[in-house]
Amino acid sequence: MQKQERQNPPITVGLASVMMDKPTEPKIVSDALSSAGWIAKALSSSGYHANFSLKSLKEIDRFFDEQAPGGNPKLGGFLSQDLGPRIFALGAYVGEVIRRRTKGEWLGDDSDPDAEINLALRPKANDMIWPVRRVMKRFKNGAEDGVYAYGFMIAPPKFYRFGILRWLWLRTAALKRFVRRDGGSTISS
Repeated sequence: MQKQERQNPPITVGLASVMMDKPTEPKIVSDALSSAGWIAKALSSSGYHANFSLKSLKEIDRFFDEQAPGGNPKLGGFLSQDLGPRIFALGAYVGEVIRRRTKGEWLGDDSDPDAEINLALRPKANDMIWPVRRVMKRFKNGAEDGVYAYGFMIAPPKFYRFGILRWLWLRTAALKRFVRRDGGSTISS
C-alpha cells in the first residue's frame, strides 16, 4: 500500500480580511478629509498659505477678513457661491490642522441629518471639539471668534508649552536673588 501525501490547499489572505481590524470610517469623515485637501489647494492657488500648519490658521482668519467682512460674503468672492460646502471644507481644514497636531480622531455619524455641522474631533481622550461650528461662528461673528486662537489653545506649539515653564523658572530664579534666605527682602524701602 502506497502512502498518499495529503496536501493542504494554499491559504490566501485578501486585503479585505486584513483591513477588518479597523471598522470603516463614516462617509462624513472621509468627506471632511477630502474637503480639507480640496480647500487647502484652493486657498493656496488664491495666495493663502494653507499647508496644515498651526500658523496656516492665521491665513484662514485673513481669508475671512478679506472674503466675508462683517459676516457677509464679498460679491464675486470665494464664498459668494456654494457657501455651505465651502464653510464645511474650511471647518474640515481647521479640524484637520488640530487633528494632525494632537493625533486626534474624527467622529461623525452618517445617519445624522446635520452630520456636516455635528462633525466632531476628539483631540485628546476626554476632549471634544466641533471645528465646523467654530468656522461658522468665525464667519458670522468675525475676528472675535478667530480660528488661530482656537487652534492655538487646543494644540499649542511645543516651544510655547515649554516656554511658559522656562519663563516661570527664570522668573522664580530672578525673584530669589532679591529675597534673603531668612525671608527678608534685600530691597530697602
